[in-house]
Amino acid sequence: MASSYGTRRVGVLGGLGTRPVERLSGAGRRVLAYLAVKGPRTNRLLTGTDLWPEVSEARARANLRRALWQLPRRWVRPDGLELELEASVDLLDARRVADQALADTPVGADGVEMLKHDLLPGWYEPWVLDEQDQFHLRRIQALEAVCRTASEAGAYPLATGAGLAAVCAEPLRESAVTALVEALVREGNRVEAARRFRAYALRLRQEIGAAPGDDLVGLVRPFLRRRP
Repeated sequence: MASSYGTRRVGVLGGLGTRPVERLSGAGRRVLAYLAVKGPRTNRLLTGTDLWPEVSEARARANLRRALWQLPRRWVRPDGLELELEASVDLLDARRVADQALADTPVGADGVEMLKHDLLPGWYEPWVLDEQDQFHLRRIQALEAVCRTASEAGAYPLATGAGLAAVCAEPLRESAVTALVEALVREGNRVEAARRFRAYALRLRQEIGAAPGDDLVGLVRPFLRRRP
């Protein structure tokens, strides 16, 4: 099915974009984003009422018809009571990569790159908020899993890249910091492991008045020098 899309692709990670680049109306952008996140097939009525919850059902249907008419050809196919997005979507690929990582299936650098970005940052419409939260958590968990799996396999550049991406997304998430520090220790990079630990401990104390857990402390205690 995906081959029939040609080169058409909708990106919703890190922001909304299309390939090839299209000039879209505001309503058209919202329809493509909705189908990319909720689809690729969605109920036509639900699409309208989700996108325009503040108006009547009849007005929402009319708004959706207008938005579909304004879209460039071949991106969306009406199919009775449903709409189908006729393009590949980066979010679907990233979800598959996350599933692989969480099943301890090896994931490469391209997969890690897919997991570095959040879903439609800066969008605050009700229909997307839960999807954003779910994907954010899923990608962090997957990055941690890649970090651990790659570290155990001795693929340290991949492991530290995934760990850094997880920590960048959630600086106070101890499981992410632990995965990164453990990978650095396995690699023999004790100086960087100690630096990462100290930076985390300082930020944790400053922001929430807490201290790192015993498991994380145990990773660096053998070589962590006490500063004067």
